[in-house]
Amino acid sequence: MEFLERVFHLRERGTTVGIEVVGGVTTFMALSYIVFVQPAMLSAAGMPQGGVLFATCVGSAIACVMMGLLANYPIALAPGMGHNAFFTFTVCIALRFTWQQALAAVFIDGVLFILLSLLAFRAKIMDVIPDGLKRAIAAGIGLFIALIGFEYAGLVVSSPATFIQLGSVHNRYTLLALFGLAVTVVLLARGVRGAILYGIVATTIAGCLVTALGTDLLDYTHLARLSDLKPSSTFLQMDFAGLLARPQWLTVVLIFLFLDVFDTVGTLTGVSERAGLLVDGRLPKAQWAFLSDAVGTVAGAALGTSTITSYIESAAGVQAGARTGLAAVTTGFCLVLAILAYPFLGVVARPVGANLYPVIAPALIVVGSMMLASVAKLDWEDPTELIPAFLTLTVIPFGFNITDGIAVGFISYSLLKAVSGRWREVHWGFHLLSLALLLRYVFLVN
Repeated sequence: MEFLERVFHLRERGTTVGIEVVGGVTTFMALSYIVFVQPAMLSAAGMPQGGVLFATCVGSAIACVMMGLLANYPIALAPGMGHNAFFTFTVCIALRFTWQQALAAVFIDGVLFILLSLLAFRAKIMDVIPDGLKRAIAAGIGLFIALIGFEYAGLVVSSPATFIQLGSVHNRYTLLALFGLAVTVVLLARGVRGAILYGIVATTIAGCLVTALGTDLLDYTHLARLSDLKPSSTFLQMDFAGLLARPQWLTVVLIFLFLDVFDTVGTLTGVSERAGLLVDGRLPKAQWAFLSDAVGTVAGAALGTSTITSYIESAAGVQAGARTGLAAVTTGFCLVLAILAYPFLGVVARPVGANLYPVIAPALIVVGSMMLASVAKLDWEDPTELIPAFLTLTVIPFGFNITDGIAVGFISYSLLKAVSGRWREVHWGFHLLSLALLLRYVFLVN
């Protein structure tokens, strides 16, 4: 106990080992859905699910332990929602990078983030981006994730007349997804910790029971053996040569970096404020917290998963009393144990019917809805703020492309500030970024 006191300063922060362990487990329950969602998301890019699950658990655990030991903050890390969507649907599917090339881009993003952390330059980068666009990007990615969830549930389908339309609610897989969504939102409304995970479990059990009774829903015979996990299928599979041969490689890396820095700054600030760790509005060990995040991204890419970043779900552990890095270390330990969930991956994250994922879909819809909270802080009265924000948060899901949504938001923001004579309200570096994005469309038309 004295060792833990020396490392984590428990008495100084008014906590105990028991409180920190409970807080760490609570945080794990809140974010544990990623153990199943991440393999399902990245498998759409062609990645083997077993390797992704192992990389997700181990890479996240490394980052959590680093956060706990170096920064001593109760902040857990795991592959970011939104980052995985950008990785799969924009980089791999829309831009046709291989997943090995995408992992190389994530690795470079992590190395750049390490350098920025050591140089204490990350805050200056964030100061360049207007707050309204930061909020719109978060909300747009939330809508994007929710749209993917609706598609995975069969609630949104293609239409030759209107492009998309409501799917059939009589489809048995869609009904299973609706059941899972109902369970999840009821548990959330009642304040149950780990509601999303429990929703996944309840949907899986219901689907297997219906199958056992004679109507095909989930094939519970797809239980795998732990020995079939094969971490080597994604370990050190990064293709740097292939990445650098693509003309869009720099844009992809910079978007990964921007999303990484943006998520980390927002999460660290929000969770630390709730935990009472800010001193005069600043986070004392921010440099170590950023470094932990960046190293997690590098480790995750090397192991075989998309960007690992700080998780806002850490607020659940803080609410349970966590105040030190011991909670983050506990969460990391739980993530390592979560590797044992691999045998169930073939049932939970396996597509059924017309490429539907009824077990995973409710989690995506709920997580996407939570990311819309940032819209409340938009400036609804200033058109130079509102219109770029609106374009950003609508182009991302409607264009099914995070890069294009960000680009349209940047370009329109600079344009409207310039024509209204208010261009000096924005850092010159932002206008330079907007110009670069505009030139990308002029000279790199697909």
